[in-house]
Amino acid sequence: MTVATPSNTFSGANSYLNPGARKPEGILRHMLSLDDFERAARKRLPRPIFGYIRGAAEDNRSLDDNALSFAEWAFKTRVLIDVSARTQQVELFGRAYASPFGIAPMGLSALSAYRGDIVQALAARAAGIPMVLSGSSLIRLEDVIAAAPDTWFQAYLPGDEKRIDALLDRVAAAGYRTLVVTVDLAVAGNRENNVRSGFSTPLRPSLRLAWDGLTRPRWLVGTFGRTLLRHGMPHFENSFAERGAPILSSRVLRDFSARDHLTWAHVARIRARWKGTLVLKGILGAEDTTLARAHGVDGIVVSNHGGRQLDGAVAPLRVLPEVVAAAGPMPVMLDGGVRRGTDVLKALALGAKFVFLGRPLLYAAAVAGESGVAHAIGLMRDEIDRNMAMLGVGRCSELTPALLMRLECCGRRREE
Repeated sequence: MTVATPSNTFSGANSYLNPGARKPEGILRHMLSLDDFERAARKRLPRPIFGYIRGAAEDNRSLDDNALSFAEWAFKTRVLIDVSARTQQVELFGRAYASPFGIAPMGLSALSAYRGDIVQALAARAAGIPMVLSGSSLIRLEDVIAAAPDTWFQAYLPGDEKRIDALLDRVAAAGYRTLVVTVDLAVAGNRENNVRSGFSTPLRPSLRLAWDGLTRPRWLVGTFGRTLLRHGMPHFENSFAERGAPILSSRVLRDFSARDHLTWAHVARIRARWKGTLVLKGILGAEDTTLARAHGVDGIVVSNHGGRQLDGAVAPLRVLPEVVAAAGPMPVMLDGGVRRGTDVLKALALGAKFVFLGRPLLYAAAVAGESGVAHAIGLMRDEIDRNMAMLGVGRCSELTPALLMRLECCGRRREE
């Protein structure tokens, strides 16, 4: 079994409160929870970019419900149990990770933070957790895995089988061992929020876009200007085997490649060609879970794309128990709405083997680069550690539905 070891060993107690522990500096002193990063990022990012990250599809109902679903469960704690040797280390696909969460794939990360994909990958590697590089990223997948060799890759499948094969061959040649195929993108979601905030891909030059950049000089100089100076105009680098469109253009169109004809036969083709670990992301029910098992998939991520596809799609946590029951020995992971250590533990108690977080880690990168991501990971890790102690749990494998009670009232909407 391979072990992902954090560069700074986690002691099992709150690292920021321990005597002698390294203290966060600058703005990070004020980041006490993951939600704090969102508020700080709103002030630092241009309106279109923040709107792209924050928004989802149509009325944001699935986005909101992802968070609310966690509030419908409460813990039944155990007391007077020796938890002094507690550990949050978990095993997934024959590899030990220091914590039961990782960084979900997020497109355009390098537009929000300088070398955003790489700083996330480096922080994840230092913490001993996985980071999944998005197929809609702006940094070459070869460069990311060279910086952080344990990174996973997430693919949006091209519509043509030859292009699928070429992309898989490129990913394998780069050294990726875990491939995450997102399967809930037959067509693009109705992201009205993008239109309202002035976001498009590629971004279209305009007076409003220029003003949005000028009013965020720290981003304009430190992220976009620095990128242009050192690396040139960012392009979509990893949607296909070949380079895609630039991120800023008045005439070039991005190739979205039709996917509405893709079927489980394409999964079978990928399984035959891909020799590493294969994960499907975007499963929301038992029937598709059973089909994934039948097609030799190694694991699935229960996900509604962060609410960015079908508005009204069920929150992943709500269908997690039925998916776990259908999965058998196949590992089930989850993303969507996770903001606290308690959210992670509730998902694990309902049967998830692992949890992924997206937006908060991208906000953290926008606020303070790699240090921001490391700080956010540390906050989540500390919360999980404290919560395990108060629950009377020494290992993540001890988390079961018996520790939870379903509440009849609805949870409170998170602060906008």
